[in-house]
Amino acid sequence: MASRVVMPKLTDTMEEGVLLEWKKREGDQVQAGEALAEIETDKAVMDLEAFASGILRKILVQNGETVESGKLLGVIGEADEDITEALSDKVMPVASTSAKPAAASTTSPDTSPMSIGEQRVIASPRAKALATKRGIDLSTVIGTGPGGRIVEEDVANMQEPATSAMPVGTDQPLTQMRKAIARATVQSKAPVPHFYLTREIDMEAAEQFRRQFKKDRQSHPSLTDLLIKAVALALRKHSRLNVSYVGEAIRQYERVDIGVAVGMEDGLITPVIRDCGAKTLETISSESRALIERAKQKRLQPQEYSGATFSISNLGMFGVDSFLAVLIPPQAASLAVGAVRDVPVIVDGTVKAGRRMQVTLSCDHRAIDGVMGAKFLTELKRILEHPQELAAQAIKS
Repeated sequence: MASRVVMPKLTDTMEEGVLLEWKKREGDQVQAGEALAEIETDKAVMDLEAFASGILRKILVQNGETVESGKLLGVIGEADEDITEALSDKVMPVASTSAKPAAASTTSPDTSPMSIGEQRVIASPRAKALATKRGIDLSTVIGTGPGGRIVEEDVANMQEPATSAMPVGTDQPLTQMRKAIARATVQSKAPVPHFYLTREIDMEAAEQFRRQFKKDRQSHPSLTDLLIKAVALALRKHSRLNVSYVGEAIRQYERVDIGVAVGMEDGLITPVIRDCGAKTLETISSESRALIERAKQKRLQPQEYSGATFSISNLGMFGVDSFLAVLIPPQAASLAVGAVRDVPVIVDGTVKAGRRMQVTLSCDHRAIDGVMGAKFLTELKRILEHPQELAAQAIKS
């Protein structure tokens, strides 16, 4: 029986992908599990594997094309097999991956795709009509409808282009990663009621601990590694922050899976260190270093950058003193970390030089209250200012 090759939906944020390069040509023999093509998702570049053996009878999408998840890319079948039915749009494709099953993406009756250059924009007929009337480029509009579709209200909220003195510029098409960030932040910042708590932490002891740890063990944990371990310890005591709001319930997680934001040329990705509460600082350091390196090469698998229960974003190395992190559901809390600074501090009435760092906790108010967040930050501050615990062995669950 002929097998349909479709663009998979590997994560909740993936609505489309780029077929970078076919590794097989029409007429080539294919084995199940063999790489058919290389695709770019919203977070990584990976191989698209065949789920059946046979001959690659038909290629429908060319190298470099951007297509929706669930769209038919090609058909595998026997040499003399009739593949007419497999090519029909009436057949609903279903793809599975090692990360999670994914169904084909469909277009609702009131929406249809509009091609703009090499991009495909999904918009309702009323939205397209209003955009045409106002002279608005739909590729510049962020959709708030189901699946990121553009509805009439999205276009109505856009400012009409000026009729004179238009600035001159060059449009750069959004990358898959930047599109995913746009969708995720719109779906987070508006519907999720954020609140923020900031604490200043004395980092002299933590920096001294880190230097001594490197000297004694020939291990090189980064400041972020120390923060991951410290957050895991603090969440052990204040587990009510290791949760998600899921509608009619608050889901409590047993494991602490911490995502670490990694900046890239066209956006960011958040590789996840699993079960941080059960790992030593050395293990956390080794795993985070390997994940970050692969993240920068866009070689992470979906399960390696999804499913965090808490996240950390550190911009201190860029000289940023403090900032506010946007929550990415289902996480209910995220920690933004600023630079460690030389500041004057008063000790026993005397002004001395000190090393201070500001951290800001972003919280989903549907799941976390201010007192809960404040207690967590107090515990995190205590751990970093008395860092001996960070050298302890794995935390017992």
